[in-house]
Amino acid sequence: MADAVRVTIPTYPDLAGRVAVVTGGSKGIGAATCRALAANGVRVVVAARDQAGIDQTVDALTAAGGTAIGLSFDATNYAAVDQLRLTVERELGPVDILMPFAGGFVERTPVAEISEEDWRFVIDSNLTATFFACKSFLPGMVARGRGAIVTMASNAGRTIDVTLTASYAAAKAGVVQFTQHVAREVGASGVRINCIAPATTLTERVSAIMSDELIDHMTQLSTLKRIGTPDDSAMAALFLASDSASWLTGITIDVAGGRVMR
Repeated sequence: MADAVRVTIPTYPDLAGRVAVVTGGSKGIGAATCRALAANGVRVVVAARDQAGIDQTVDALTAAGGTAIGLSFDATNYAAVDQLRLTVERELGPVDILMPFAGGFVERTPVAEISEEDWRFVIDSNLTATFFACKSFLPGMVARGRGAIVTMASNAGRTIDVTLTASYAAAKAGVVQFTQHVAREVGASGVRINCIAPATTLTERVSAIMSDELIDHMTQLSTLKRIGTPDDSAMAALFLASDSASWLTGITIDVAGGRVMR
């Protein structure tokens, strides 16, 4: 199995005092991104389904000196997303940074065996959830003339990965194209939107379902010969949220160890 990688969180002074919402923020890449934001003085909203995971992440952030609140919601329900926005604005103020990271899939299934229900679930959990978050938070950002959004794709949406499933690949490819379309639409208003596309990342879920042998196999697929960590993606997302990326919009960063090069 790949050795752990220690990461020093960089500091972007412009981020201090801003408000960020991270959906899917209770675990994995989302939680790592929340830690990176909080370490930069960002007031973080950890938004997810699992209340226990939310509480654990918020407790860790506040124990480290950060400012964070946790909110449980359904990212696939627009009314719930809009209520999340209203609650955040009431408790912390206008949102400067949006990271709609909620998503994922359960297991690889051949196309002919994907049920209609499973197809809709994966599309809604990844692509529709991203759309709902942007639909709710974008108008305020545009009106204020500022804002940074970072969406979550996957190497599945950038190249063929037979270890993943077609519904997930279609959803994540959709996130990439959606990001570019929104960037063109709102760029003149001062709002930026970019995307990160991680390859296999050693999150809690991946650690639980992948054997050491499979993890080693995925490691060998990387040009850098190590598997991704949640912090790898979090550091890319943190950069894109900062003013250091002020002339970047509509791009996708492949956080993939060299598995995707374009």
